[in-house]
Amino acid sequence: MGKRTKKVGPTRGFGARYGAMVRKRYIKVVTEMKKTHRCPQCGLTRVKRISVGVWECRKCGFTFTGGAYTPTTKLGIVAKRAAKGVAVKEAVRTKEAE
Repeated sequence: MGKRTKKVGPTRGFGARYGAMVRKRYIKVVTEMKKTHRCPQCGLTRVKRISVGVWECRKCGFTFTGGAYTPTTKLGIVAKRAAKGVAVKEAVRTKEAE
């Protein structure tokens, strides 16, 4: 049996061009984008990307915005956490003022 060709996945059209690191980075981004993600509304893994930054759950129809390649970004998680913390701190301050 002869040696078979290497499976290259999403970079099959690139050939030997663009360098190994660029192709590896491209594979990582595209495979993460193409897989199904968890819906923040119903909790099922049925979320697919519609366009850049727009994601939709195929089960419940919930459409939301997120990152270009993933439904949630690290910066978005930090911002959500900070927004919750600010709301809690403001509520405590208003209760203390009364």
